[in-house]
Amino acid sequence: MMASQDREVIVGVDTHADTLHAAVVDATGRRLSDSGFPATGAGYAALLAFAGSFGRIRRVGVEGTASYGAGLADHLRAAGVDVREVIRPSRQQRRRRGKSDSADAYAAAAVALADDDMPTPKTRDGQVEQIRVVLVARRSALKARTAALAQIKALIVTAPEQLRARLRPLSDEQRLRRLAAARSDEPLQLALRSLARRAQALRAEVDDLDRLLDPLVTSAAPALRAAYGVGPVTGAQLLVTAGDNPERMRSKPAFAALCGVSPIPASSGRTTRHRLNRGGDRQANNALYRIALVRMSSEQRTRDYVANRTEQGKTMPEIIRCLKRYIADEIFMHIVQPQPVPTIDDLRPLRHARGLTLATAAQALQSWPSAISRIERGERRDDALAERYRQWLTAA
Repeated sequence: MMASQDREVIVGVDTHADTLHAAVVDATGRRLSDSGFPATGAGYAALLAFAGSFGRIRRVGVEGTASYGAGLADHLRAAGVDVREVIRPSRQQRRRRGKSDSADAYAAAAVALADDDMPTPKTRDGQVEQIRVVLVARRSALKARTAALAQIKALIVTAPEQLRARLRPLSDEQRLRRLAAARSDEPLQLALRSLARRAQALRAEVDDLDRLLDPLVTSAAPALRAAYGVGPVTGAQLLVTAGDNPERMRSKPAFAALCGVSPIPASSGRTTRHRLNRGGDRQANNALYRIALVRMSSEQRTRDYVANRTEQGKTMPEIIRCLKRYIADEIFMHIVQPQPVPTIDDLRPLRHARGLTLATAAQALQSWPSAISRIERGERRDDALAERYRQWLTAA
């Protein structure tokens, strides 16, 4: 019989809030043993010792590495164990073979044994994790504010005509200020005042979180933040999607698939076609969409691309899908293989030394003063324009 220290084993773990269940199989898939453990530091150590008693651990497949299995995944990585993420079985599979912690753990071990290309889970020990928690708080505040605004509008629809007539011509912000300052004790006015003040407080909370996000994103990925059209929120979401260990994404197509912007083959027989990818991280997909809209509105290179594709007969949704894929490839390079961001600290002092105004510079460069100012402050990256600006200042 093979000695246990010479045998390679694969472990599958079914995770829950308070408990873990581990199953161990050998390299041929033969079931060796399974057991339950508490989801604590001591439980993680006991699980690792239990699995190691059957041989050398080749790989551990863990369900829910971003939730209930996050602590175990961190513990195993610290111990030098190869940890992979296992997708939970579908309900159809569970109905067919039954449901138990032991069965789910052995299923996870079977997947870890059969698939060498299983995804590597994200780590949670760097700046991106700090960005993620801030983004979670921002998303929650924004969702609550949207709900408050919708409730205000619903109450106004059924309000007396006298009140609706006073509020109808006002903008959303003016309406909020008017309702928040109301002093009436009438129940409808009290409800509207409460909702308006809540919406204002949530707007201030979102603004505070945005101011916190910007330096975090800039510090974590300067090249990403400097990319055209990438703001603090979109940059934060793309960093969270990549994780603190972006090297786990081996190629541009892998990142595109993670963002849901890679077309999926749907060919059959003589028909060759692709269908839209509706999987992946939809928040990252939305971030790419917003970057594409910014570039379509103000970046000449993208506007030329849109015009060219339109002449070829492409529809606007098709053009945006192509743009999102190109942007995903660019973002991948900014995150995984970032290049140094060209310095712009010399531009404003050089302009002041020459006694030139922003309007003069913008007229000479055929641009807008606001665009030149944003480049000087580092709020916008346009390497070609910055270099032309520097050459013009030097010559002036």
